[in-house]
Amino acid sequence: MMFYETAGNRHGLPHDPFKAIVAPRPIGWISTRSRAGAVNLAPYSFFSAVSDDPKLVLFGSSGAKDSAAFAIESGEFVANFASAHLANALVRTSAAAARGVSEFEIAGLTERPARLVSAPIVDEAYAALECRVTQSFHPETLDGQGTETVIVVGQVVGIHIDERILRDGLIAVDLAEPLSRLGYLDYAVTREVFAMKRPRQPDASDLPVEPGLPPGVKR
Repeated sequence: MMFYETAGNRHGLPHDPFKAIVAPRPIGWISTRSRAGAVNLAPYSFFSAVSDDPKLVLFGSSGAKDSAAFAIESGEFVANFASAHLANALVRTSAAAARGVSEFEIAGLTERPARLVSAPIVDEAYAALECRVTQSFHPETLDGQGTETVIVVGQVVGIHIDERILRDGLIAVDLAEPLSRLGYLDYAVTREVFAMKRPRQPDASDLPVEPGLPPGVKR
């Protein structure tokens, strides 16, 4: 098994494998509106839910790009659900458009007003999280130096769900087909799922001991 120290990224590979290892990652399709009214929409692969009660999500921006700047300035953002039927549009919103140019227009998407925040929603998205910023900060390195990365944390204050992705009152992943970010230029679509029960016994003796997928799940 190969090993390399991250200082200097001396891995000897054609491309840095870090993001291919931390994968798959959910995509935060972040829409914002500045105080002056400028609208921005961009996908962030450094995105995740970090708490259920209260409901908190965060996204990490490499530098104070428009999404982070507008979210911090306005105190609000929307995390739109990224799915297979919008994959091409999502990638178009990653274009380095000038400030003030709406990525909604670049991608041919429709703005829909949110209920509780000023940032618009991607009307074509199957779901959206309306968020208010609780904190933003620059994470530090081991030696205490600040980084260019900006972390924006938001509390979810409202949730939109398209009923077309619901089955028996649950979000059906095969209908929603969420997109995830892998390494390099790779993405994935979730179309097949399986359930696994948590162990009830302290030693997990009530579950199979074989590694890998549960019996009956296709490999």
